[in-house]
Amino acid sequence: MAPEPQPTARAHRPAMAITEAGRSRAVLAFSGRLDSGTLGELEERLVDPRLLGAHEVVLEMGDLDHLDLACAYALLRAATGRPENAVLTVRGAGRTLRRTLHDVGLDAVAVIEE
Repeated sequence: MAPEPQPTARAHRPAMAITEAGRSRAVLAFSGRLDSGTLGELEERLVDPRLLGAHEVVLEMGDLDHLDLACAYALLRAATGRPENAVLTVRGAGRTLRRTLHDVGLDAVAVIEE
């Protein structure tokens, strides 16, 4: 019997893709895991001009399996650095992810939808 193939490092990397970008709204979709190993990539993505120029930024988290505190704080920093009239919406985060977002205070500066 042949051994099962080992998962590649790429299989564990999260996907972070801007799926919609316009002046009124931009969407950043996540899948996989966001942890300290992906923090730099997350921070770079959060300062993408397509996100910074949009009035509303939606973070799609329906396919996100894990979010650690370091990455949650990066989201909080990005949210508090936006203009006062800008809107940040988190959509699709499961119960555990919502708890992490609440623990860092993101729910105070963003709209969290189920």
